[in-house]
Amino acid sequence: MIDLWPLVGVAIITIGLALRLNTLLVILTAGLVTGLVANIAIVDILSMLGASFSKNRYMSLFILVLPMIGVLERYGLRERAETLIGSMKSASAGRVMLSYVLVRKVTNGMGLNLGGHPAMIRPLVAPMAEAAAHKHRLPLNDTEKYQVRSLSAMSENFGNFFSQLIFIGAGGLLLIKGVFEDSGYDLRLSEMYKWALPTALASLIVFAIVAKIADFRLNKTNNAKVDK
Repeated sequence: MIDLWPLVGVAIITIGLALRLNTLLVILTAGLVTGLVANIAIVDILSMLGASFSKNRYMSLFILVLPMIGVLERYGLRERAETLIGSMKSASAGRVMLSYVLVRKVTNGMGLNLGGHPAMIRPLVAPMAEAAAHKHRLPLNDTEKYQVRSLSAMSENFGNFFSQLIFIGAGGLLLIKGVFEDSGYDLRLSEMYKWALPTALASLIVFAIVAKIADFRLNKTNNAKVDK
């Protein structure tokens, strides 16, 4: 009979996140409990956790990014972004977000990670999209503002998630290559990345449609306000 007790960590993570408990504490608790149930010494468990943290310590770089973005916002980054968009006659919320998606995909294809929700969406893309939506129309209400902000966040997901593997040296491609090689399949990175291009292109087209619909709805709402 298969011993399923080591899977108790999955239940702990599921329940902890569902209850909105501290994410880091939930994960550490799940790791400790899983190790103890699997009869691993507490010293070995801590050693594994420490080794894992050391190997992935670059993940903590966001701690440096957030204060920097906060300082830039404090000194008018959002206002400057809004002013820039305000000076562009043809700018719209959808076009701003679609442009960011395109830039995100191009930089991903070059192996450059220039983006992210805290670094680009909150301080730049969302304010620029709001400013573009506000041009030549009545002020946005709260519902419209949150719609623009949510679409701005979506632009990051479409721009990054669906184009992560179009760079030949992407970590995801290396992981896939390693898994297949362990199973006896010889794959070349120079061929693998090509299969990610259709997904990147399809996601760009889908978001272009979403952005067009968003602009249409904002204009329709504005016309209704004017009629009143």
